[in-house]
Amino acid sequence: MAAPNPMVSSMEGSLLNPAPPVSRKTFTVAGILVTVYGLEELSQSARRTACLWLLHPRLQTQKCMGPLAAACLDHWNHHDESQEIGLLAVTFDQRNHGTREIDPLSNEAWRSGNKQHAQDMFSIYHGTSTDTSLLMTYLSSYIFPSSNREIVSNLVLGVSLGGHAAWHCLFHDPRVSAAIIVIGCPDYISLMSDRARLSKLPSWTESSPPGMRFLGSPDFPAALLEAVGMHDPAAMLLGKPDRPVREIIEGLPSVTEQARLLPLLKRTVDGKRILNLSGAADKLVPYKCGQAFVEYLKRAVAPGSWFSGGLYLEDLQFDGVGHQMSPAMVQQTFRFVADTLQQTEFATAPSASKI
Repeated sequence: MAAPNPMVSSMEGSLLNPAPPVSRKTFTVAGILVTVYGLEELSQSARRTACLWLLHPRLQTQKCMGPLAAACLDHWNHHDESQEIGLLAVTFDQRNHGTREIDPLSNEAWRSGNKQHAQDMFSIYHGTSTDTSLLMTYLSSYIFPSSNREIVSNLVLGVSLGGHAAWHCLFHDPRVSAAIIVIGCPDYISLMSDRARLSKLPSWTESSPPGMRFLGSPDFPAALLEAVGMHDPAAMLLGKPDRPVREIIEGLPSVTEQARLLPLLKRTVDGKRILNLSGAADKLVPYKCGQAFVEYLKRAVAPGSWFSGGLYLEDLQFDGVGHQMSPAMVQQTFRFVADTLQQTEFATAPSASKI
């Protein structure tokens, strides 16, 4: 059962349709087909290069990210700074998608007959995050084998399933300096609990109150819960989901909890930039599912708060927008990518690889 492509709305009007003409070349890196956009357009004077990694939605392929990749490059290449800092865009198929598909049912949801939906979805996009890091390590050796060019920064843009993966990339790879998360969620337990409720799974409905037996059931096994605790951004920061959302948002962590969180935040997000784009009418990945985490993070990094790190976070909701990347979100993406390339330290610092 096919789901609507969240990228269709972004093609409306003249934003991405037709896509600007941009060169593309395919490489096989670590056994993964990788498409690199913009190599031919790199200025000869731009010895430092940034990479924008675009991660596609569930049930789609890397091909659907091509127009956005081309448009992001075209937008940046009209800036004078592109003569100093080049930008490439990179796409690849997520695990069990496109050229890597093994079992179509594993990409589907509970309602479509996939009883292991929770295990499949988390492991697939966790795998996408690790694949992105793997490709970051080796890409330069394929695209610049005899050049003195270097990749000095990595930005990740993910949509839906790709947005979930982008949160992981941001939190787990120090080479990722910025992330644009489009209709993605940083809190897997909250997202899947809401989906189990809407799917009326027996593990959700057959308890009082409903949902008490969901976590740890065959629909969300204990081993999955353990994996989520190690890798999911919200689980890493907020711990077990045993407090009301409002309490999490409004409360301050104890001194003991701050001692645990400070080095974690320093290691994962300090000095990074986040643009979180959500549809206010999104029913598949509702903003409320990630709200506790995002609000908690905003309060933590607010001026004078308990974490005085350098995280920059924009959190934008779009009225009337469902589970899609709207044209307004595309415009915000253009702006944020340009701002990030202009403001990060490598824009003015002497050439030095961060990889």
